Amino acid sequence: MTYHLFERIGIELEYMIVDRDTYRVAPLTDKVLEEVNGSITNEVEMGSISWSNELALHVIELKTTEPACSLENLDTQFHQNIRHINSILKKYNACLMGGAMHPFMDPVTEIHLWPHDYSPIYSSFDKIFSCKGHGWANLQSMHINLPFADDDEFGRLHAAIRLVLPILPALSAASPIADGTLSGFHDFRMETYRHNSEKIWSITGDLIPEAVFSIEDYKQKILQRIYHDLSPYDPEKILQEEWVNARGAIARFERNTIEIRVIDVQETPFADCAIAGIVIEVIKNLVNGQWSSYEYQKSVPGTILVDSFIESIRHGQDARITDSRYLQVFNLGFKSCTMRELWKQLSSKMSIRNRFLDTILENGTLSSRMIQSAGPDFQQNNLLTLCKSMCRCIAIGEQLTVR
Repeated sequence: MTYHLFERIGIELEYMIVDRDTYRVAPLTDKVLEEVNGSITNEVEMGSISWSNELALHVIELKTTEPACSLENLDTQFHQNIRHINSILKKYNACLMGGAMHPFMDPVTEIHLWPHDYSPIYSSFDKIFSCKGHGWANLQSMHINLPFADDDEFGRLHAAIRLVLPILPALSAASPIADGTLSGFHDFRMETYRHNSEKIWSITGDLIPEAVFSIEDYKQKILQRIYHDLSPYDPEKILQEEWVNARGAIARFERNTIEIRVIDVQETPFADCAIAGIVIEVIKNLVNGQWSSYEYQKSVPGTILVDSFIESIRHGQDARITDSRYLQVFNLGFKSCTMRELWKQLSSKMSIRNRFLDTILENGTLSSRMIQSAGPDFQQNNLLTLCKSMCRCIAIGEQLTVR
């Protein structure tokens, strides 16, 4: 079905499976799906939430089976399914863990690609890019799918989403640690992700999508370029589908949505849905011209957005915006500000408050709280304690706190 702007919402959450004792990744997704389906499958519907595989065998995705009318009660539904999966994993001495990157996974030795249905797709990615790296093997995210009904709605939605992408890591960063040490980035998942397809640059581009605001332009300037550049490496055209586009937000014309992909998954779905709530409201206000016109939104140079995005993946909530052209998008009167200050003002202006969002805005992103929890020396015992806390958070539906 075709839905108009904001009539429906699709949410996807990816989680790691880890061993309960060592907290090493455990490649058990096929076992979980087989347990509930009776045979190995790539997806099972569990009512309003479905479970499915991802490229790595230690990652399982939970997603809305059908587009939801609202976010109401979705967090509880996701948490109920997490508890169900944990009950299955218990017999394998494993459990789910949130966060966007495993803090000490070795992607070279520990990656196991999904070997069942659709394995030719994953094998093709591995052959072209090699999936033995953090940008392929060690990353979990939340995707938000928002619908459009026609060309005009697509343009307005795409314009608004492009402007929001750079500030999302300042709200959702949850991947500061890799290879057992501090990475130097609050959102190291996005830093590795933006480099994982450099062999064919057009697949990710600059992560911020190009300034195209019609469906035909998008297909010609983005998708056709990707397919052209990919063709020498993919003669059987296994990967020449719209989902190969790896920008920070991608158009899914098969279902008339734009899918936002730059949000790190949190330690509990209650935090994920809190983030989704404010992000969607900001996009809605932009689409409605509440703070700036559609024409102005289209005019903001892409270089400003890319530079701001790189700042936010490095510095998270403390990244600064100093370009007045970007700040005018939100019409808050700032000449410069940190991205946390921006999110606080947006939250206040729209009267969006809940305790999970408040924790992020007041106590810092999950990335900041992970750094405090594991630091200052990031010894293995501290990382194991952090993993134990993260597993507890997802199990009981609470956020990571730092004493």
